[in-house]
Amino acid sequence: MMKKAVVLLSGGLDSATALAMAKQQGYSCHALSFDYGQRHRAELTAASRIAERMGVFAHKTIHIGLDSIGGSALTDKLIDVPDHAQAGIPVTYVPARNTLFLAFALGWAEVLEAWDIFIGVNAVDYSGYPDCRPEFIRAFEVLAGLATRAGVEGGRRFSVQTPLISLSKADIIKAGTRLGVDYSMTVSCYSADDEGKACGVCDSCRLRRAGFHDADIPDPTVYR
Repeated sequence: MMKKAVVLLSGGLDSATALAMAKQQGYSCHALSFDYGQRHRAELTAASRIAERMGVFAHKTIHIGLDSIGGSALTDKLIDVPDHAQAGIPVTYVPARNTLFLAFALGWAEVLEAWDIFIGVNAVDYSGYPDCRPEFIRAFEVLAGLATRAGVEGGRRFSVQTPLISLSKADIIKAGTRLGVDYSMTVSCYSADDEGKACGVCDSCRLRRAGFHDADIPDPTVYR
């Protein structure tokens, strides 16, 4: 019987690579995406495309209305997506996003009896988000053991797998390319248009462009 994993799939470069790594490790992958009120909704189309192309066992998209609380340039249209790097935690940070995403993934994982959750967080080439750090991941694993029947009664340990957490963007791209990831299917831009074309100036676009350059791999991104 194949081991199961829930894989968080945003439709971006990192999550597609994490999915490829989970499949390479022999997991039956259950992909989970979120319509959370993000302005870059083309990533949801990309997530569906990636899930189909990469042959996941199942793919769900769950609606969470984070745009109803705002507080981020990605969910509040009154806050502009910056076209320059920012000091500290940038305005593209979405309050509690990864906490909520992992909570939903944990719920589905418990139902599936899948003891591994994959998330493509990165602590090297990232934008300073507090919920992308190893400390956060370790704390969530502790929570998972305390908050679930499988953990309390069954003694099961949920593992949050972060295969990209210590890799540079270039190393992520190299690893995904070796595993056959088609990065032309992915959308990373914070301000992508409805067709998935990237702005080329947001923090995510700059990191992505630099990653392909440093990896010496042609960038398949379509920029506006």
